[in-house]
Amino acid sequence: MLTELRISGLGVIDEAVADFSPGLSVLTGETGAGKTMVVTGLRLLAGGRADPGRVRRGAEKALVEGRFDLAATATMGAADRRDLDELLEDTDVELDEDGSVIAARRVGADGRSRARLGGRSVPAGTLARFCAPVLAVHGQNDQLRLLRPDRQRDAVDAHGGDEARAALDAYRDTYRLWRDAERSLAERTGRARELAREADLLRMGLEEIDALGPEPGEEAELDARIRRLTDSEELREVAGQAHDVLAGDGETSEPVVGVLDQLRHRLAAAGDPALDPIATSIGQAVAALGDAATELGLYLAELPVDAADLDSALERRHDLRALTRKYGTDVDDVLAWADRARTRLGEVDTSDSAVAELRSTVERLAAELDERGATLTRIRRAAGDDLAERVSAELAELSMGGARLVVRVTRSGEGLDGASESGLDDVELALDGPSGIVPLGRGASGGELSRVMLALEVVLAERSGGGTLVFDEVDAGVGGRAALSIGKRLARLARTHQVIAVTHLAQVAAYADTHLVVHKDTGAGGSDGVVSGVTAVADSDRVTELARMLAGMEDTDTGLAHARELLEKAQREKSQAQVDR
Repeated sequence: MLTELRISGLGVIDEAVADFSPGLSVLTGETGAGKTMVVTGLRLLAGGRADPGRVRRGAEKALVEGRFDLAATATMGAADRRDLDELLEDTDVELDEDGSVIAARRVGADGRSRARLGGRSVPAGTLARFCAPVLAVHGQNDQLRLLRPDRQRDAVDAHGGDEARAALDAYRDTYRLWRDAERSLAERTGRARELAREADLLRMGLEEIDALGPEPGEEAELDARIRRLTDSEELREVAGQAHDVLAGDGETSEPVVGVLDQLRHRLAAAGDPALDPIATSIGQAVAALGDAATELGLYLAELPVDAADLDSALERRHDLRALTRKYGTDVDDVLAWADRARTRLGEVDTSDSAVAELRSTVERLAAELDERGATLTRIRRAAGDDLAERVSAELAELSMGGARLVVRVTRSGEGLDGASESGLDDVELALDGPSGIVPLGRGASGGELSRVMLALEVVLAERSGGGTLVFDEVDAGVGGRAALSIGKRLARLARTHQVIAVTHLAQVAAYADTHLVVHKDTGAGGSDGVVSGVTAVADSDRVTELARMLAGMEDTDTGLAHARELLEKAQREKSQAQVDR
């Protein structure tokens, strides 16, 4: 839930703070006061395009900050909540003590944009992912998106609930397997000769590598061995001298280890406690030098003396380098190439048995895909029929009783010709009115699209909860009884969601739980001479604002009385609706 919105330097708004509550909040104000800038600010928080032209003239930047209470999203869908928690964990964002987090967007006059979440810098795309399950803005552009076939299909799938989601997931899993198998079969049958040549080259390379049998890291070990063989005489002399000093040569010299051991015994036998630690230290040195002498002896015993070993190592290194010139920069690269070659060899096998097996797999997956697609179609048609019935009932309450929503779910093509990752269907929303059944994109006005969007949101909200829905002048092009119906529907939607609506109609504003007025002060400062702010109104101030919206009648007793009556009636109806639930 959005609890607070701070805006500075955006359009006509120099500095403004708006506090939002659960339920329905409305934003009203005179034309040009800056209501649109509030919606623009919310769009920026949702990851929208940063337009430097929106920065207030004379300001260096525009800044929008929104505080979201995530504890109030308990009714959010489990998948959305899981995705949100994963996002916060991945970005290392911690919630405040009250369970809230601040999202912020900065747009400079130079066009540069910055986004922050929980005090941490994040890409604008991350801000969009965060806001996706908690904030949805609906305006004229969003209504235009409703005309897109994919959006219409998504609305039907959303109404289908868990059953539609599970069927779509199962279909997509099979679709991906089928497409991969089809592509592989087409490649093998259509490029048989080319693939056969590729397979021959792969086999030749693998045979060459397998014949030599390189081991991981072998080059480094081989280089060390060659250096040792090349310098074996010098190494034997140095190691031998060190061994003779430590262990003695058995004839003329006394071993250092033996001399030190005798010294240790004499110190220990002297009877002075102060010499005991020294004797102990010498004893430790004797043990370490004894181990070194033993290791030197083993080193000398293993040191190669056969010149043939050097020739063999040099030849092995030559052979390995011949492989690395063809298949990689080192032996590890050669082995990686061999692994890829074996995998690719399985993919380009054009033998009759391999092609027959792959063709059988394609046929099996095609049958499975057709079956799962048919299941998805059946679920979509049932969901579409129910959605159409419910939305049509809502439209009747929104003074569109002469129109009925029609949801068409048709097969995209013959067989699997029209198969896509989204199913085998074309989904289309249409309005059945006086002119017959006409697709939304061709027969609906802006006001009708607004009401269809609202009706859809009300119906779809029955299967979801939580989140903030923002409607920008959803009441455009309507008035009178239709406006009252829109107010009722927004209030109904606000039972399960936080709803924020920008409206110019008193009939809609009267149903709000929170009423915010965007006011402008001409000549109050700034280079454009207009400064706007946001103020919450209640009681008599709210009545005055409603009267102003009723054809500017805030200065007349009649207008105030009419506004008071409208407000009392709307609030009574809301209270009664809560009782009737």
